[in-house]
Amino acid sequence: MNRILIIEDNKTLAKLMARKIHSELAMEVDVAYQLSEAKLFLHKYEYFLVLSDLNLPDAPNGEVVDYLLKKGGRVIVLSGNVDKSLRQVLMKKNIIDYVTKGGVDDIHYILGIIQRLHKNQQHKVLVVDDSMVIRKQMKTMLENLLFEVLTVAHGEEALGMIASHPDISLVLTDYNMPVMDGLELTREIRKTHGKNDLGIIAISSNENDEIIAMFLKHGANDYIKKPFSKEEFSCRINNSIEALENIHIITNHANRDFLSGLYNRRYFYKDAETYFKRALEEGEGFAIAMIDIDGFKKINDAYGHDAGDKVIGNISNILRANTSENDIVSRFNGGEFCILLKNTTPHEAMATFEKLRKKGEKSLVLTEKGEEIRFSISIGVALNFENTLDETINQADLMLYNAKQNGKNQIASN
Repeated sequence: MNRILIIEDNKTLAKLMARKIHSELAMEVDVAYQLSEAKLFLHKYEYFLVLSDLNLPDAPNGEVVDYLLKKGGRVIVLSGNVDKSLRQVLMKKNIIDYVTKGGVDDIHYILGIIQRLHKNQQHKVLVVDDSMVIRKQMKTMLENLLFEVLTVAHGEEALGMIASHPDISLVLTDYNMPVMDGLELTREIRKTHGKNDLGIIAISSNENDEIIAMFLKHGANDYIKKPFSKEEFSCRINNSIEALENIHIITNHANRDFLSGLYNRRYFYKDAETYFKRALEEGEGFAIAMIDIDGFKKINDAYGHDAGDKVIGNISNILRANTSENDIVSRFNGGEFCILLKNTTPHEAMATFEKLRKKGEKSLVLTEKGEEIRFSISIGVALNFENTLDETINQADLMLYNAKQNGKNQIASN
């Protein structure tokens, strides 16, 4: 539901906002110049968000806001009125934001809010507070920002919730709580989750600056003092989530091969080294395979590098789609790939690699001229492990050499 409703009697401003939202955010936009027109649109469509002027020809005293909230709409108020008392009254209502109509910068700010709200739907936030009133208050504000929200009363419950919901992005924790306080909770979370993986914001009425420092030293990303304003709360939450997203983008770029989208060689060795040692200690079964596109140089020579890139993209999709998300699938260079299948038996591993080989054999890539490129892959598998990861990969590479020498389009294992 990516549809926006703008209710604004300034037609020039309304059309400008509509054009910007449609062109930059690729969202459908409807424009109403008064409340009566807006009611017709609201009857016809459901909206992701409503941007509404405060004073309209047929609703001069802000009646539109109460109407929209009563209908369950997500509302950002637009107004030329800078009166602080009016702003405070409106922010106590369940609106998302109050934006002063001042110029182009304000339109850019609105675009940013819409983008942020859209992304927030992908995030889960955990609220930890022993006060049911505070939990409910924060839950309402967070849901208004389109987060999925979980709530618990103390630290021990929070740890259980994090264990059962590994996709939690942010934890908001009070300091003074029974069973386990917020500082203890922060310490425990940081034993297993780094600051770049899971955000923590401490929220407390404690005025002791040492407590604030202790939270930050032990891994909190931010600290909010009670009582807080709705705007401060929203800004700090959104800023923390955006910082996590930016870190993940940078990390993803650093860990991924630009052409295939698979993990790169550097990331493979970093992650596989840790797993390799643990798996050997705990006796967990795994398999490592080197995979090569047969005749890849000939494909590049005959059809060009663009066609070769398509072949790499095709086989990368096959490898990704037919392995577990816990496995490590990487492109080493050229047409060469390396896969680590985790927690598997030799029989299961060989079945997976045979499936990959068959799908490679049946795949087809078309050049821009419509020429058909068919190809196959050879796979070398290490099922018996050496003392180090490097030695084990070398064994898989030797098996790949054997598969190539014996006619290609086949699997060899040690």
